[in-house]
Amino acid sequence: MMKVQFWVIGKTTDTYLLPGLNDYLKRLRRYCQFDYIELPAARIGKNATEIEIKNKEEKAVLEKLQKSDYLILLDARGNEYSSESFASFLSNHQMRGTKNLIFLIGGAYGFSDHVYKRADGQFSLSKMTFTHQMVRLIFLEQLYRGFTITRGEKYHH
Repeated sequence: MMKVQFWVIGKTTDTYLLPGLNDYLKRLRRYCQFDYIELPAARIGKNATEIEIKNKEEKAVLEKLQKSDYLILLDARGNEYSSESFASFLSNHQMRGTKNLIFLIGGAYGFSDHVYKRADGQFSLSKMTFTHQMVRLIFLEQLYRGFTITRGEKYHH
């Protein structure tokens, strides 16, 4: 069975999102082995540069990744997918035998060049900008929707 992981940089501090996150986390575990992992946000002082912050977060990500992990960055520069095409993406990875599919939301400044180079793809949820906190809930809902589409369940309608 394919394992799906959703990695986020930093804790979810917008507490109004927590009930929704928890609901979708429970739902997703019916469709796949699923882990939601909060990686530590960079804490290197008030005067840290954007590059220093991205490099610290890069280290946390790259140390945790395995060579065989399939990494997708959630990034404004990524490709946009319909819910149906995202469901097809998930189904294709299940059929191909992908062992560990990881989706990653970066920190406030995005990703370092090394993380971009390591990634196997980039997805954009919209041309609009959302907070990193809200994207967590939006993505989990879309992931759940994708799995229900692959199984022909009514949720999508």
